[in-house]
Parts: sequence; C-alpha cells; structure tokens
Amino acid sequence: MTNRKLTAAMAAVHMYVKTEEEAAVVAMQNQAADAAAKPLSSVPVGQMNVWGLFGRQAIMNANAMIRQRMLK
Repeated sequence: MTNRKLTAAMAAVHMYVKTEEEAAVVAMQNQAADAAAKPLSSVPVGQMNVWGLFGRQAIMNANAMIRQRMLK
C-alpha cells in the first residue's frame, strides 16, 4: 500500500471509532436523563418475607452451633 492509501485507511478507522464513542456517550447521557426524569415512587418495593428470613437465620444459627460442637 502506498502511504496515501494507508493514511486514508487509518483516518477512516479513526473516524469510525470516534463516531462510535460519541454515539455511546450520547446514549449514556440519554439514559441518565431518562433515569433522572422518572419519579422514585414508581420503583416497586418488594415485600419482605419475615418467615423466610427467620427460617434462614435459624438454619445459620444451627450450623454455627454444629461447627462450634455445641450439638452432638
């Protein structure tokens, strides 16, 4: 390849990469603007399963006692 063709190819690749980066920045800004525009109250709040939480805690406590050799 001659220097002119190589220079043109490198310039084209550089321009393509620069365009893609700019498009990604614009997309990120739009996404951030959309997230800021949504009210926080629209986010669904999950219910806490108290029975499941206490069951898991009881299992963890039993395993801890077994590891400490309190139960045989």
